Amino acid sequence: MNQTQAFKQRIDDALHNDQLRANFRSAMDGIMSHRASQFPDDVQLQALREQARAIRANALVKQPELLVQLEQKLTENGIQVHWAETPTEANQMILGILHQADAKSVIKGKSMVSEETELNRYLEEHDIEVIESDLGEYIIQLAQEPPSHIVAPAIHKNRQEVGKLFQKHHPEQPYTEDIDALTQTARHILRDKFAQADAGISGVNFAVAETGTLCLVENEGNGRLSTTAPRVHIAITGIEKVVEKLSDIPPLLNILTKSATGQPITTYFNMISRPRQPGEKDGPEAVHLVLLDNGRSHIRVDEELLDTLRCIRCGACINHCPVYVQLGGHAYGTVYPGPIGLALEPQRLGLDKAGTLTSACSLCGACGEVCPVKIPLPKLINRLRAESVNHKQNTSVKGKGALRKPSEATIWRLWQFLYANARLYRAFLYMATRFGKLTPNQLGAWTRYRQAVKPARKSLHELAKQAGFSHGV
Repeated sequence: MNQTQAFKQRIDDALHNDQLRANFRSAMDGIMSHRASQFPDDVQLQALREQARAIRANALVKQPELLVQLEQKLTENGIQVHWAETPTEANQMILGILHQADAKSVIKGKSMVSEETELNRYLEEHDIEVIESDLGEYIIQLAQEPPSHIVAPAIHKNRQEVGKLFQKHHPEQPYTEDIDALTQTARHILRDKFAQADAGISGVNFAVAETGTLCLVENEGNGRLSTTAPRVHIAITGIEKVVEKLSDIPPLLNILTKSATGQPITTYFNMISRPRQPGEKDGPEAVHLVLLDNGRSHIRVDEELLDTLRCIRCGACINHCPVYVQLGGHAYGTVYPGPIGLALEPQRLGLDKAGTLTSACSLCGACGEVCPVKIPLPKLINRLRAESVNHKQNTSVKGKGALRKPSEATIWRLWQFLYANARLYRAFLYMATRFGKLTPNQLGAWTRYRQAVKPARKSLHELAKQAGFSHGV
């Protein structure tokens, strides 16, 4: 089964899952409402969006020197920096750190980059126990599923489904559908893991080059426990997360939390600059940062596609996407779903492996309107669509022209020739209107859900001429 067929199958499965669609519809309506309430003044919102855009754009332009500065400051602070070009390298580095620390168990905070590398699976294959500490991540770990959303990984499940899942994996606990009770059950189970884990792994929201500070945004306190309770803390992030100054953080944090969950600010904002110092009573003895490229440098080469890397992973584009709301995240079959996934994944994986994703977009523009850092997502998606079928495009995107179909290309070349020749076009128009009934009823995917369009009996020019208008009108 090729990528197009596999994608269609996942879409069909999602559209026939009424419970899944109901779960998403309910969740997305609430999130969008909360976000709207945080931005009552559109003038202030646009000013904040422009400020956030400028901060991220500046960091991307200066990225090479900022990464050098970040490594220098982190090293001065006592944090060990590791550079990984590929997911395999990142996983091997983390495993090496764990082996060096004689770590057998890991408590893990939320990290989308670790989903890119499939870190959990890799560590478990090497006899390292991994427990997700974020409630949503813990739920999908029990279900053996990938995240369905970059902010709320278990958003596709309702309380009844979670209750049954907990009952299956923790039969000693009484069955309940009460959200507070389920949360307390998870908290009780995870507390022991925090205390016993040999190492903690986390993601990074922003890395400040000026001070060598790793910033983590969270709501549950699990991130803070994952990074401070174990004796070793390993952070993993993409190289695009670097920002220049500490003063860049407040505007980004302000618009990130409001865009992601509709909160004025998250419950916790962690700033990590060093391991435990002599005389301090808590904190890890060692802190490591793994900086992953995984195609990001390749994306940065293109002046237009570079905008993709401005993303701060708030999920606002996903929440407002009418396609995502109908399908959910798993239908995309990639780490990053929704509009940001349509822009990022074909570049990261190649158009030959993920180019079909770009068809899951109505180009309604909602994602571009809500993006807090003003990424022109519809424009980027449209460009990737074109490059997926145009093998002559001068581009750095991997797999260009992979979805090109010779039959379609021939039809469009004939149409181009016909449309450029006035006499031939008029002759074609005359024939089409006179013999319109011969138009086939099946015209590929278009007529799967629609009735085939039949040409009118008279062209617009003929009708205008009958009404007394000239062809030039």
